[in-house]
Amino acid sequence: MATVTNTVRRPATTAWLSVLAALSFLSVALSVVLIFLYAPRDVDQGEVQRLFYLHLPAAWLAYLSFFIIFVSSILYLVRGHARWDRLARSAAELGFIFTTLVLLTGSIWGRPIWGTWWTWDARLTTTLILWFIYLGYFLLRAYVADPERGARYAAVLGIVGFVDIPIIHMSVRWWRTLHPQPIVVRSEGPAMPPEMLVTMIVTLVAFCILYVFLLAVKYRIETTRDEVMELRGTLEQYG
Repeated sequence: MATVTNTVRRPATTAWLSVLAALSFLSVALSVVLIFLYAPRDVDQGEVQRLFYLHLPAAWLAYLSFFIIFVSSILYLVRGHARWDRLARSAAELGFIFTTLVLLTGSIWGRPIWGTWWTWDARLTTTLILWFIYLGYFLLRAYVADPERGARYAAVLGIVGFVDIPIIHMSVRWWRTLHPQPIVVRSEGPAMPPEMLVTMIVTLVAFCILYVFLLAVKYRIETTRDEVMELRGTLEQYG
């Protein structure tokens, strides 16, 4: 019966992934058009400001990834079900990629504006710490021989490390920083032209759709990997 159920579910999953893939492609393509053809050139920063439309969604998804790790890690430690560990692993890989993208786009953006590729600004430093937390998450799994123990250690790090997310978010308020104050979520309204705001919203939505697609694909890969490892262990036990 389980075999029949899996056979029925996989085509449905594949269909949803195909829909997500199509939506991701269309929304990202629309974002590119808006970024380069619709959004106006920034008066002060020039063309390099267009990196903002990539930098902001990448930062948001880096934070979202660690929130997923945080919740999944708690559920894994409490319930012990492997699916929560798979979800945390999947989100961690995407989070590491998007955190790297944040640091790279920030450096490229900051070079002509601040006159340097890097400065120990509070926002940059706390984001770099996040990058190392992600790296430590993978190293724990790689260097602990017992996979279950490695998963538990990584879950603890995923819970403790989440404290860095609100620190990153509040860093521009708590410390003097080169980063500007929030220009979108403000009591007096967004401090940007409507065209820029529309472009930012569309790009953020597009990246979120892409993220859901990538997370679903990665989770499916992790599930298959676990099934193969379990089958290999069974064969070794009875082989």
